[in-house]
Amino acid sequence: MVKLTKRLKAASAKQTDKKPLPLAEAISVLKSFDPVKFDQTVEVAMHLGIDPKQADQIIRGSIVLPHGIGKSLRVVVFAKGDKATEAEEAGADEVGAEELAEKIKGGWLDFDVCIASPDMMGLVGPLGRALGPRGLMPSPRAGTVTPEIARTVKEYKAGKVEFRNDAGGNVHAVVGKLSFDQEKLVENAHAFIERITGIVEVGTYANRRQFEVQPHLIQKAFK
Repeated sequence: MVKLTKRLKAASAKQTDKKPLPLAEAISVLKSFDPVKFDQTVEVAMHLGIDPKQADQIIRGSIVLPHGIGKSLRVVVFAKGDKATEAEEAGADEVGAEELAEKIKGGWLDFDVCIASPDMMGLVGPLGRALGPRGLMPSPRAGTVTPEIARTVKEYKAGKVEFRNDAGGNVHAVVGKLSFDQEKLVENAHAFIERITGIVEVGTYANRRQFEVQPHLIQKAFK
């Protein structure tokens, strides 16, 4: 069993009642914890009750939160011609084609998001071994393979959040920093929860089985 630090013990002692809390109240408890030397990240985790082995039950997508996540993402774009110009003007950190692919093959992965125009996927596809395990592979389902290059770059630079369920049928995402006003954290968390529940309700499996959605855990990321 992992031994808790003094700080974690003190934080745990502030919530003696382990029952789920309303969203606003849960965030209020988070903000009551003793401060640390860095601005802590706030995440929302949801247990979906899906079978992640079934392809039609995979929950994956992205969302632009109302108040961002308090972090500027590093964005690279695979594009040529006018699309490359659009990406640069939208604020992409690096834009390229063959030369960018060679750089990534050489081990460079100093970015948070990879976007590609559809005509670039023949070039990007072979990079799956490098990008896939790190969750960086462009995907139409996630909205990172798109002809709308400028809009997508701007969204990610503003703090767009990607999500995908894990092997346990859970999904989680960053919804901001603990320094955010409580109202902004509540609105961000609510937007994420609504996005996930909306996907579950309209999924192709919804007619066959009832899925329980439990937005039961709001946590601080101690890292």
